[in-house]
Amino acid sequence: MKREQYVCLVCGFNMVGFHPDHCPFCGAAQKNFITAEECSERYRVVATPVTGKVTRLQSHPPLGIEHAAYRIETGAGACWIDCPSSFDPSLAPAEKILFTHHHFLGASNLYRELFAAQVLIHREDSLHEICRPFTFDTVFAENFVLHGIEAFPIDGHTPGFTFYIFEETLFICDYVFLSRDGMKYNPFGPAGKTLDGGRRLREILAGRSICTVCGYNYVIDYGDWERRFAAGPLFGGY
Repeated sequence: MKREQYVCLVCGFNMVGFHPDHCPFCGAAQKNFITAEECSERYRVVATPVTGKVTRLQSHPPLGIEHAAYRIETGAGACWIDCPSSFDPSLAPAEKILFTHHHFLGASNLYRELFAAQVLIHREDSLHEICRPFTFDTVFAENFVLHGIEAFPIDGHTPGFTFYIFEETLFICDYVFLSRDGMKYNPFGPAGKTLDGGRRLREILAGRSICTVCGYNYVIDYGDWERRFAAGPLFGGY
């Protein structure tokens, strides 16, 4: 780790090259920060199988409100959807790191260097102030397909929010939250654009063969997820 780097224990955000008084993401005070080196000593990243080709990656013990990341074995190179907050150099290499949005960039700068991986994010999200210390090798603005992974920007929660589909698995991160037996849209974004994005999501999923949904803190059968989504998510609230 060549540059100073700190990790917020409240949310898992990595601060690269500076030591602010408060976390630029969640606002937690400096007393809640540890160095990236301390984080690597205290936390490891656990890989939990989801399907034959998809593995969930998450810090252990849990690191704040860190979002889960997912590893995909594409056959043309391993790719991650999002990135763990803690840096664990024992993880198997990945060729690409594809982000759903800019809120949880994790230790992507360190994994990028370790793996010589390429990092991809939507152009609109790459422009946010908290992204300045991070390097993105590719910024995109439209749908694309990479090694069989389909990317669909839908706006809403963030201007460049992008969900992904690989074979029969949907990667939706935190665009929607599960709530008891229902579902809610993420409230941290414009309501109108989030609802519009939900309509685009519905259109894209129509007629597809999906079996599993990978969210920011859950893995769920698509039938259950789709039932909740079809009922109409409310806007707001964890």
